[in-house]
Amino acid sequence: MTAERPPLAMTMGEPAGIGPELALAAWRLRKAGDAPFFVLAAPGILTEAARRIGAGTPIVETTPERAASAFEHGLPVVPLENPVAAEPGRPSAANAAATLESIARAVECVRAGAARAVVTNPIAKATLYEAGFRFPGHTEYLGELAAAWGRPAFPVMMIWSETLAVVPVTIHIALCEVPQALTCGLIVDTAKVVARDLRERFGIARPRLAVAGLNPHAGEGGAMGREEVATIAPAVEVLRAAGIDAFGPLPADTMFHAKARARYDVALTMYHDQGLIPIKALAFDEGVNVTLGLPFVRTSPDHGTAFDIAGRGVADPASLIAALRLAGRLTR
Repeated sequence: MTAERPPLAMTMGEPAGIGPELALAAWRLRKAGDAPFFVLAAPGILTEAARRIGAGTPIVETTPERAASAFEHGLPVVPLENPVAAEPGRPSAANAAATLESIARAVECVRAGAARAVVTNPIAKATLYEAGFRFPGHTEYLGELAAAWGRPAFPVMMIWSETLAVVPVTIHIALCEVPQALTCGLIVDTAKVVARDLRERFGIARPRLAVAGLNPHAGEGGAMGREEVATIAPAVEVLRAAGIDAFGPLPADTMFHAKARARYDVALTMYHDQGLIPIKALAFDEGVNVTLGLPFVRTSPDHGTAFDIAGRGVADPASLIAALRLAGRLTR
């Protein structure tokens, strides 16, 4: 393991979900060359998770500054100030403060230079909403935290894998609200962030952006809806005029087979499921949620809290490990 650069800061996530056991597994399955990481969590939660699943993972209570040196000896855990009391599969709004503290402190660790990127475990949004959380999800909350850096942030959710990368232009809104929310400006702003971060962080000199239509057959020339003609095609023209290699609107049902994927680096889809269904079908265990448009790198596994299997030791850590490795790669 290398400690030449600061470690990665991992958040606790929902303590009643599979996050604790995934963090334990990620440490056990570490490989030479992987970036070290620490978890902002309640040490007792991880100790109990290790006991429950028979992991035998040593827990080392530490500070962000000492985490890299502790990494060889056990899973470094930086304690939270808010209390945590969780039973697997039984989420409680009483843990919301600790969950949000973990995220905010991870971001602050990067800002202070004590960590190089943020890797988040899954949260239970319904539980946070019950406690008064006012953001649709992680992405929007991270944008708010980034604003404290004094730099404008336009957070964009990208689900990435070696097989496929997708960006939904509208995210956590009802499907019936998508046509009203979808504007030429939103598509252009989203695509510009994507193109910039693919260049600057992923090292793709000229990113190719495939832009989906909204309606079946990409509207069939206006016969099945006017969004392609009135909104999406004009956005593509603006992007091309700005020197971005964007093309579309394309029928979404023919965008994701192997030959189609070879033509682009990322697919911009018009709503959440239009993009996330294909990538979860093709790369469920390897998919990583990457937030673009922030002044720091943030990755996350592309799955939820899995309350139904929490505490049983059967959760697959592949997506969290992929998130850690991508965060390490993007900040190397």
